[in-house]
Amino acid sequence: MAKTAAEIRHYDVILAPHITEKATLLSENNAVVFKVAGDATKPEIKAAVEALFDRKVKSVNTLVTKGKTKRWRGKDYRRSDVKKAIVTLAEGQQPIDITEGVQG
Repeated sequence: MAKTAAEIRHYDVILAPHITEKATLLSENNAVVFKVAGDATKPEIKAAVEALFDRKVKSVNTLVTKGKTKRWRGKDYRRSDVKKAIVTLAEGQQPIDITEGVQG
């Protein structure tokens, strides 16, 4: 069965889970943190999480972490900017286990 362009876009929107100590603490409040595409909008992120993980999303908050300037072998370089999305699931929804595979 051929997938539509919108279904394929879901895989381009959600890049990876963001696993940190703060993100783990957020999971107690029924929230998950993902690295997302830089041009992804909140409605796109919501649709992607609902389609890929089969969960109802309550809200999406986004933030952009600016890349730091670093030095390596005496030369400056700049790390990439990273857009993150904090996805809060609706009440009664099972938490997303980011170690399991994506459905679909």
